[in-house]
Amino acid sequence: MKVVIFAGGYGSRLSEETTLRPKPMVEIGGRPIIWHIMKIYSHYGFNDFVVLAGYKADYIKDYFINYAMINSDFTVDLATGEFKWLRRALEPWKITVLDTGLNTMTGGRLRRARDVIGDRRFLLTYGDGVSDTDIAATIELHERDGNWITLTAVSQPGRYGALGLSDDGTRVHAFREKRIGDGGLINGGFFVCEPEVFDLIEGDDTVWEEGPMEKALHMGKVGSHWHQGFWQSMDSLRDKMVLEKAWESGDAPWKLWDPTPG
Repeated sequence: MKVVIFAGGYGSRLSEETTLRPKPMVEIGGRPIIWHIMKIYSHYGFNDFVVLAGYKADYIKDYFINYAMINSDFTVDLATGEFKWLRRALEPWKITVLDTGLNTMTGGRLRRARDVIGDRRFLLTYGDGVSDTDIAATIELHERDGNWITLTAVSQPGRYGALGLSDDGTRVHAFREKRIGDGGLINGGFFVCEPEVFDLIEGDDTVWEEGPMEKALHMGKVGSHWHQGFWQSMDSLRDKMVLEKAWESGDAPWKLWDPTPG
């Protein structure tokens, strides 16, 4: 199953960092946050990634093209051109980076990747948030309930739109604006999607959350996995500091993979 990552926005709320690089490339513990996200999925056995780039797409392309060189040790003889790997970083990843346009909205970015994703179920998330959510459990719930979209519902105070959920927390019945500090549940990404969602996207101006998700909601095809553990997006310098501190503690909640180097 492919993992699709939104990575094309301007990241204007984190402008102190994103004037130089796209937000998914802002580092936590010396690694871009998109790397952390990919490691989470890889922990569950998902290693085929489609990165929907836009703003400063070249930065993302350069990183993955040069990933082995950056993260490995080697010896090179400049006189003869002889090259030898000493320690090579080997992530089991297949990565497709698509430049989906500078000002394309999220739904439009996803639509542009339709041919790459194909007519199969896929995973989808934002390139700026990490969690210890159980992706396998989300997929199981999605299959059980026959949804087109299953999102991960999380608790987060402040600036996000809230969700109205069924009593058992498995079905979304409303998206609504959220008052600051009201403690409601929000869309935390980490979606499971069916290919039918592509037919709900009209064009480049379509916003994923306002178009396809709303349409699927009215069709009764949006479910939720209520995750009560750790979730954190990186929308400000304060958020970045929270994540940095967690990583430096040696006990970052989203670090589900083994403690070996890399």
